[in-house]
Amino acid sequence: MFDFNTSLNRAQSNAEKYTLRPTLFGTHKVLPMWVADMDIQTPPCVTSAVKKRAEHEIYGYEMMPDSAFEAQMAWMRQRHHLHVKREWIYYSPSVVASINTAIRAFTQEGEGVIIQPPVYAPFESSIRQNNRRVIKNALRRDASGRYSFDLEDLKAKITCKTNRAKLLILCSPHNPVGRVWRQEELHALATLCLEHDVNIFSDEIHSDLVYAPHVHTPLMSLNSAIRACSVTAVGPGKTFNMAGASISTAIIADAGMRKRFDAEYQRIHFAEGSVFSHVAFEAAYREGAPWLDALLQHLQGNQERLRTLLMHHNESITCKFPEGTYLAWLNCAKMALKDSELRSFFIENAGLGLSPGLSFGKEGSGFMRLNFAVPSDIMDEALRRLERALQGLRV
Repeated sequence: MFDFNTSLNRAQSNAEKYTLRPTLFGTHKVLPMWVADMDIQTPPCVTSAVKKRAEHEIYGYEMMPDSAFEAQMAWMRQRHHLHVKREWIYYSPSVVASINTAIRAFTQEGEGVIIQPPVYAPFESSIRQNNRRVIKNALRRDASGRYSFDLEDLKAKITCKTNRAKLLILCSPHNPVGRVWRQEELHALATLCLEHDVNIFSDEIHSDLVYAPHVHTPLMSLNSAIRACSVTAVGPGKTFNMAGASISTAIIADAGMRKRFDAEYQRIHFAEGSVFSHVAFEAAYREGAPWLDALLQHLQGNQERLRTLLMHHNESITCKFPEGTYLAWLNCAKMALKDSELRSFFIENAGLGLSPGLSFGKEGSGFMRLNFAVPSDIMDEALRRLERALQGLRV
Protein backbone atom coordinates (compact mmCIF):
# COMPACT_ATOMS: atom_id res chain seq x y z
CA MET A 1 0.00 0.00 0.00
CA PHE A 2 2.84 2.40 0.88
CA ASP A 3 6.24 2.37 -0.79
CA PHE A 4 9.10 2.37 1.69
CA ASN A 5 11.43 0.50 -0.65
CA THR A 6 12.55 3.03 -3.23
CA SER A 7 13.87 6.54 -2.80
CA LEU A 8 13.22 9.81 -4.56
CA ASN A 9 16.17 11.95 -5.62
CA ARG A 10 16.46 14.66 -2.97
CA ALA A 11 19.92 15.76 -4.10
CA GLN A 12 18.30 17.88 -6.83
CA SER A 13 16.12 19.72 -4.31
CA ASN A 14 17.16 22.13 -1.57
CA ALA A 15 17.09 19.34 1.02
CA GLU A 16 19.34 20.36 3.90
CA LYS A 17 20.51 16.80 4.38
CA TYR A 18 22.03 16.75 0.89
CA THR A 19 22.83 20.40 0.18
CA LEU A 20 25.05 20.76 3.25
CA ARG A 21 27.22 17.72 2.49
CA PRO A 22 30.23 19.70 1.19
CA THR A 23 30.02 22.08 4.16
CA LEU A 24 29.70 19.40 6.82
CA PHE A 25 31.67 16.52 5.32
CA GLY A 26 33.94 18.12 2.73
CA THR A 27 32.39 16.12 -0.10
CA HIS A 28 29.04 15.52 -1.79
CA LYS A 29 29.83 11.80 -2.16
CA VAL A 30 28.77 10.70 1.32
CA LEU A 31 25.40 9.07 1.89
CA PRO A 32 23.83 11.54 4.33
CA MET A 33 22.30 9.93 7.41
CA TRP A 34 22.58 12.78 9.86
CA VAL A 35 19.78 15.36 10.23
CA ALA A 36 16.52 13.96 11.64
CA ASP A 37 14.22 13.92 8.68
CA MET A 38 13.35 10.93 6.50
CA ASP A 39 14.29 10.03 2.96
CA ILE A 40 10.81 8.51 2.82
CA GLN A 41 7.86 10.00 0.97
CA THR A 42 5.48 12.07 3.07
CA PRO A 43 2.08 10.31 3.45
CA PRO A 44 -0.16 10.50 0.36
CA CYS A 45 -2.96 12.02 2.43
CA VAL A 46 -0.72 15.00 3.18
CA THR A 47 0.51 15.56 -0.37
CA SER A 48 -3.05 15.27 -1.68
CA ALA A 49 -4.30 17.88 0.79
CA VAL A 50 -1.50 20.30 -0.16
CA LYS A 51 -2.14 19.83 -3.89
CA LYS A 52 -5.85 20.49 -3.41
CA ARG A 53 -5.16 23.67 -1.44
CA ALA A 54 -2.69 24.82 -4.13
CA GLU A 55 -5.51 24.74 -6.68
CA HIS A 56 -7.05 27.75 -4.93
CA GLU A 57 -4.84 30.40 -6.46
CA ILE A 58 -4.76 32.86 -3.57
CA TYR A 59 -2.15 32.19 -0.89
CA GLY A 60 -2.80 35.08 1.46
CA TYR A 61 -2.91 35.26 5.25
CA GLU A 62 -4.97 32.50 6.83
CA MET A 63 -5.86 31.47 10.34
CA MET A 64 -4.95 28.04 11.66
CA PRO A 65 -8.44 26.48 11.64
CA ASP A 66 -9.96 24.96 14.76
CA SER A 67 -10.51 21.78 12.75
CA ALA A 68 -6.73 21.32 12.51
CA PHE A 69 -6.27 21.67 16.26
CA GLU A 70 -9.21 19.32 16.80
CA ALA A 71 -7.54 16.73 14.58
CA GLN A 72 -4.44 16.86 16.77
CA MET A 73 -6.56 16.67 19.92
CA ALA A 74 -8.27 13.53 18.61
CA TRP A 75 -4.88 12.04 17.72
CA MET A 76 -3.59 12.68 21.23
CA ARG A 77 -6.66 10.97 22.71
CA GLN A 78 -6.45 7.96 20.43
CA ARG A 79 -2.67 7.41 20.33
CA HIS A 80 -1.62 8.65 23.77
CA HIS A 81 -4.80 8.64 25.89
CA LEU A 82 -4.27 12.33 26.59
CA HIS A 83 -7.20 14.73 26.69
CA VAL A 84 -6.21 18.24 25.61
CA LYS A 85 -8.42 21.32 25.49
CA ARG A 86 -8.37 23.68 22.54
CA GLU A 87 -7.41 26.72 24.63
CA TRP A 88 -4.25 24.94 25.79
CA ILE A 89 -2.72 24.78 22.29
CA TYR A 90 -0.43 27.31 20.60
CA TYR A 91 0.75 27.13 17.01
CA SER A 92 4.55 27.25 16.67
CA PRO A 93 6.81 27.00 13.61
CA SER A 94 9.13 24.60 15.46
CA VAL A 95 9.94 23.00 18.80
CA VAL A 96 13.10 25.12 19.02
CA ALA A 97 11.00 28.28 18.60
CA SER A 98 8.78 27.07 21.45
CA ILE A 99 11.85 26.32 23.60
CA ASN A 100 13.15 29.84 23.11
CA THR A 101 9.76 31.30 23.96
CA ALA A 102 9.56 29.19 27.11
CA ILE A 103 13.08 30.15 28.21
CA ARG A 104 12.19 33.82 27.93
CA ALA A 105 8.77 33.36 29.52
CA PHE A 106 9.74 31.32 32.56
CA THR A 107 13.28 32.48 33.37
CA GLN A 108 15.21 35.70 33.74
CA GLU A 109 18.67 36.46 32.38
CA GLY A 110 21.30 34.78 34.54
CA GLU A 111 18.93 32.10 35.86
CA GLY A 112 19.57 28.42 35.25
CA VAL A 113 18.03 26.07 32.71
CA ILE A 114 18.73 22.33 33.07
CA ILE A 115 19.47 19.99 30.17
CA GLN A 116 20.34 16.29 30.20
CA PRO A 117 23.20 15.57 27.81
CA PRO A 118 24.06 13.99 25.52
CA VAL A 119 21.11 15.80 24.00
CA TYR A 120 19.86 17.70 20.95
CA ALA A 121 22.25 20.63 20.51
CA PRO A 122 19.71 23.50 20.19
CA PHE A 123 18.71 22.94 23.82
CA GLU A 124 22.04 24.32 25.00
CA SER A 125 22.47 26.94 22.30
CA SER A 126 18.98 28.35 22.98
CA ILE A 127 19.84 28.79 26.64
CA ARG A 128 23.12 30.53 25.91
CA GLN A 129 21.67 32.79 23.23
CA ASN A 130 19.09 34.02 25.73
CA ASN A 131 21.77 34.77 28.35
CA ARG A 132 20.64 32.06 30.74
CA ARG A 133 22.88 29.70 32.69
CA VAL A 134 23.30 26.17 31.26
CA ILE A 135 23.06 23.53 33.99
CA LYS A 136 24.03 20.03 32.86
CA ASN A 137 22.42 17.02 34.54
CA ALA A 138 24.06 14.34 32.40
CA LEU A 139 22.28 11.05 31.81
CA ARG A 140 23.76 7.94 33.41
CA ARG A 141 24.84 5.04 31.17
CA ASP A 142 25.13 1.54 32.61
CA ALA A 143 27.39 -1.31 31.48
CA SER A 144 24.80 -2.47 28.94
CA GLY A 145 24.66 0.97 27.32
CA ARG A 146 21.23 1.84 28.72
CA TYR A 147 20.71 5.44 29.83
CA SER A 148 18.72 6.70 32.81
CA PHE A 149 18.11 9.92 34.75
CA ASP A 150 20.65 10.80 37.43
CA LEU A 151 18.21 12.06 40.04
CA GLU A 152 20.81 12.50 42.78
CA ASP A 153 22.79 14.84 40.57
CA LEU A 154 19.59 16.59 39.48
CA LYS A 155 18.63 17.26 43.10
CA ALA A 156 22.10 18.64 43.81
CA LYS A 157 21.90 20.91 40.76
CA ILE A 158 18.40 22.15 41.60
CA THR A 159 19.13 22.83 45.27
CA CYS A 160 22.43 24.62 44.59
CA LYS A 161 21.40 28.25 45.17
CA THR A 162 24.02 29.69 42.84
CA ASN A 163 22.51 27.74 39.91
CA ARG A 164 19.17 29.51 40.32
CA ALA A 165 17.50 26.71 38.35
CA LYS A 166 14.04 27.65 37.06
CA LEU A 167 13.41 25.40 34.05
CA LEU A 168 14.30 21.89 32.89
CA ILE A 169 14.18 20.96 29.21
CA LEU A 170 13.23 17.30 28.89
CA CYS A 171 13.70 15.25 25.72
CA SER A 172 11.04 12.51 25.64
CA PRO A 173 11.65 10.22 23.77
CA HIS A 174 15.29 11.13 24.03
CA ASN A 175 17.37 12.31 21.08
CA PRO A 176 20.01 10.92 20.56
CA VAL A 177 20.04 7.99 23.02
CA GLY A 178 16.61 6.64 22.03
CA ARG A 179 15.15 6.09 25.49
CA VAL A 180 11.37 6.05 25.91
CA TRP A 181 11.07 7.09 29.53
CA ARG A 182 8.88 4.91 31.70
CA GLN A 183 6.02 6.44 33.68
CA GLU A 184 7.77 5.93 37.02
CA GLU A 185 10.97 7.56 35.72
CA LEU A 186 9.09 10.63 34.53
CA HIS A 187 7.11 10.84 37.76
CA ALA A 188 10.28 10.82 39.88
CA LEU A 189 11.91 13.49 37.72
CA ALA A 190 8.85 15.74 37.59
CA THR A 191 8.12 15.40 41.31
CA LEU A 192 11.64 16.55 42.13
CA CYS A 193 11.21 19.56 39.87
CA LEU A 194 7.80 20.30 41.33
CA GLU A 195 9.15 20.23 44.89
CA HIS A 196 11.69 22.92 44.01
CA ASP A 197 9.55 25.16 41.76
CA VAL A 198 11.32 24.19 38.54
CA ASN A 199 9.06 24.24 35.49
CA ILE A 200 9.50 21.64 32.74
CA PHE A 201 9.54 22.02 28.98
CA SER A 202 8.91 18.56 27.54
CA ASP A 203 10.03 18.08 23.92
CA GLU A 204 7.85 15.16 22.76
CA ILE A 205 8.30 15.62 19.01
CA HIS A 206 9.33 11.93 18.59
CA SER A 207 6.43 10.61 20.71
CA ASP A 208 4.71 8.79 17.83
CA LEU A 209 7.90 6.99 16.81
CA VAL A 210 8.00 4.32 19.51
CA TYR A 211 8.54 0.58 19.10
CA ALA A 212 6.52 -2.07 20.97
CA PRO A 213 6.51 -3.04 23.77
CA HIS A 214 7.59 0.48 24.74
CA VAL A 215 4.87 3.11 25.25
CA HIS A 216 5.25 6.86 25.30
CA THR A 217 3.92 8.58 28.43
CA PRO A 218 3.07 12.27 27.92
CA LEU A 219 4.53 14.19 30.85
CA MET A 220 1.36 16.17 31.34
CA SER A 221 -0.65 12.96 31.75
CA LEU A 222 1.04 12.08 35.08
CA ASN A 223 -1.07 14.22 37.41
CA SER A 224 -2.66 17.67 37.67
CA ALA A 225 0.23 19.22 39.62
CA ILE A 226 2.82 18.15 37.04
CA ARG A 227 0.53 19.25 34.22
CA ALA A 228 0.29 22.70 35.85
CA CYS A 229 4.07 23.27 35.80
CA SER A 230 4.85 22.01 32.31
CA VAL A 231 4.83 22.87 28.62
CA THR A 232 4.62 20.06 26.07
CA ALA A 233 5.84 20.41 22.49
CA VAL A 234 4.45 18.06 19.84
CA GLY A 235 3.82 18.11 16.13
CA PRO A 236 3.64 16.13 12.90
CA GLY A 237 7.11 17.04 11.58
CA LYS A 238 9.01 13.92 12.68
CA THR A 239 6.03 11.56 12.63
CA PHE A 240 4.95 12.26 9.05
CA ASN A 241 8.21 13.57 7.56
CA MET A 242 6.93 17.10 7.09
CA ALA A 243 9.50 19.10 9.07
CA GLY A 244 9.76 21.45 6.10
CA ALA A 245 6.16 22.51 6.68
CA SER A 246 7.36 24.39 9.80
CA ILE A 247 4.42 23.62 12.04
CA SER A 248 4.17 22.27 15.57
CA THR A 249 2.29 23.09 18.76
CA ALA A 250 3.00 23.95 22.37
CA ILE A 251 0.45 22.65 24.86
CA ILE A 252 0.04 24.47 28.18
CA ALA A 253 -2.75 23.49 30.57
CA ASP A 254 -2.22 26.02 33.37
CA ALA A 255 -3.75 29.46 32.83
CA GLY A 256 -0.93 31.23 34.67
CA MET A 257 1.71 29.47 32.60
CA ARG A 258 -0.22 30.33 29.44
CA LYS A 259 -0.33 34.00 30.39
CA ARG A 260 3.45 34.13 30.82
CA PHE A 261 4.08 32.15 27.63
CA ASP A 262 1.59 34.23 25.67
CA ALA A 263 3.26 37.51 26.63
CA GLU A 264 6.53 36.39 25.06
CA TYR A 265 4.73 34.64 22.19
CA GLN A 266 3.05 37.91 21.19
CA ARG A 267 6.36 39.81 21.31
CA ILE A 268 7.91 37.34 18.87
CA HIS A 269 4.84 37.38 16.59
CA PHE A 270 4.69 33.83 15.25
CA ALA A 271 1.52 34.72 13.31
CA GLU A 272 -0.43 31.76 11.97
CA GLY A 273 1.92 29.86 9.68
CA SER A 274 1.53 28.73 6.09
CA VAL A 275 -1.67 28.06 4.18
CA PHE A 276 -0.11 24.76 3.08
CA SER A 277 1.11 23.69 6.50
CA HIS A 278 -2.40 24.07 7.94
CA VAL A 279 -3.93 21.54 5.57
CA ALA A 280 -0.91 19.25 5.80
CA PHE A 281 -1.14 19.26 9.61
CA GLU A 282 -4.85 18.42 9.62
CA ALA A 283 -4.62 15.72 6.95
CA ALA A 284 -1.72 14.01 8.73
CA TYR A 285 -3.54 13.77 12.03
CA ARG A 286 -6.91 12.82 10.50
CA GLU A 287 -5.76 10.27 7.93
CA GLY A 288 -2.13 9.37 8.63
CA ALA A 289 -2.48 6.53 11.14
CA PRO A 290 -2.29 3.62 8.63
CA TRP A 291 0.81 5.15 7.04
CA LEU A 292 2.48 5.58 10.44
CA ASP A 293 1.74 1.99 11.45
CA ALA A 294 3.34 0.76 8.22
CA LEU A 295 6.28 3.13 8.67
CA LEU A 296 7.03 1.81 12.16
CA GLN A 297 7.25 -1.73 10.77
CA HIS A 298 9.66 -0.52 8.09
CA LEU A 299 11.82 1.34 10.61
CA GLN A 300 11.88 -1.69 12.88
CA GLY A 301 13.12 -3.73 9.92
CA ASN A 302 15.89 -1.22 9.18
CA GLN A 303 16.89 -1.26 12.82
CA GLU A 304 17.07 -5.06 12.85
CA ARG A 305 19.22 -5.12 9.73
CA LEU A 306 21.65 -2.66 11.30
CA ARG A 307 21.65 -4.69 14.50
CA THR A 308 22.54 -7.86 12.56
CA LEU A 309 25.48 -6.17 10.87
CA LEU A 310 26.83 -4.74 14.12
CA MET A 311 26.56 -8.09 15.89
CA HIS A 312 29.27 -9.31 13.52
CA HIS A 313 31.44 -6.29 14.29
CA ASN A 314 30.88 -5.75 17.99
CA GLU A 315 34.62 -5.59 18.51
CA SER A 316 34.36 -2.17 16.80
CA ILE A 317 30.85 -0.76 17.32
CA THR A 318 28.10 -1.54 19.80
CA CYS A 319 24.63 -0.06 19.99
CA LYS A 320 21.80 -0.11 22.51
CA PHE A 321 19.08 0.14 19.92
CA PRO A 322 16.46 2.84 20.36
CA GLU A 323 13.13 2.27 22.06
CA GLY A 324 11.88 5.29 20.13
CA THR A 325 12.99 7.69 17.34
CA TYR A 326 14.71 6.51 14.14
CA LEU A 327 18.19 7.38 15.40
CA ALA A 328 20.83 4.77 16.27
CA TRP A 329 23.39 5.89 18.87
CA LEU A 330 26.56 4.06 17.86
CA ASN A 331 29.16 3.46 20.57
CA CYS A 332 32.49 3.44 18.76
CA ALA A 333 34.73 3.51 21.84
CA LYS A 334 36.28 0.13 21.00
CA MET A 335 37.70 1.60 17.82
CA ALA A 336 40.03 3.68 20.05
CA LEU A 337 39.90 6.67 17.71
CA LYS A 338 39.84 10.33 18.59
CA ASP A 339 36.54 12.02 17.75
CA SER A 340 38.05 13.74 14.72
CA GLU A 341 39.47 10.41 13.53
CA LEU A 342 36.13 8.70 14.08
CA ARG A 343 34.36 11.30 11.99
CA SER A 344 36.95 10.85 9.25
CA PHE A 345 36.52 7.07 9.33
CA PHE A 346 32.83 7.32 8.55
CA ILE A 347 33.33 9.95 5.85
CA GLU A 348 36.40 8.54 4.12
CA ASN A 349 36.21 4.78 4.80
CA ALA A 350 32.45 4.24 4.91
CA GLY A 351 31.25 7.12 2.73
CA LEU A 352 28.57 7.93 5.31
CA GLY A 353 27.64 11.34 6.66
CA LEU A 354 26.59 10.85 10.30
CA SER A 355 26.13 13.22 13.22
CA PRO A 356 29.21 13.20 15.47
CA GLY A 357 28.51 12.41 19.11
CA LEU A 358 30.30 15.55 20.29
CA SER A 359 27.59 17.67 18.67
CA PHE A 360 25.32 16.48 21.51
CA GLY A 361 27.79 17.52 24.20
CA LYS A 362 31.07 16.17 25.54
CA GLU A 363 29.09 13.21 26.88
CA GLY A 364 28.76 12.09 23.26
CA SER A 365 32.49 11.61 22.77
CA GLY A 366 33.17 8.28 21.05
CA PHE A 367 29.65 8.05 19.61
CA MET A 368 28.08 8.66 16.21
CA ARG A 369 24.36 9.09 15.47
CA LEU A 370 22.92 7.30 12.42
CA ASN A 371 19.48 8.11 10.99
CA PHE A 372 17.92 4.89 9.66
CA ALA A 373 14.66 6.49 8.44
CA VAL A 374 15.45 5.68 4.82
CA PRO A 375 13.97 3.51 2.07
CA SER A 376 15.21 -0.04 1.64
CA ASP A 377 17.48 0.81 -1.29
CA ILE A 378 19.33 3.49 0.69
CA MET A 379 19.57 1.20 3.71
CA ASP A 380 21.04 -1.52 1.47
CA GLU A 381 23.73 0.86 0.24
CA ALA A 382 24.48 2.20 3.73
CA LEU A 383 24.92 -1.31 5.12
CA ARG A 384 27.19 -2.27 2.23
CA ARG A 385 29.37 0.76 2.83
CA LEU A 386 29.56 0.22 6.58
CA GLU A 387 30.27 -3.49 6.19
CA ARG A 388 33.10 -2.79 3.76
CA ALA A 389 34.63 -0.18 6.06
CA LEU A 390 34.44 -2.42 9.13
CA GLN A 391 35.88 -5.33 7.21
CA GLY A 392 38.79 -3.08 6.31
CA LEU A 393 39.60 -2.64 10.00
CA ARG A 394 40.21 -6.38 10.26
CA VAL A 395 42.77 -6.47 7.46
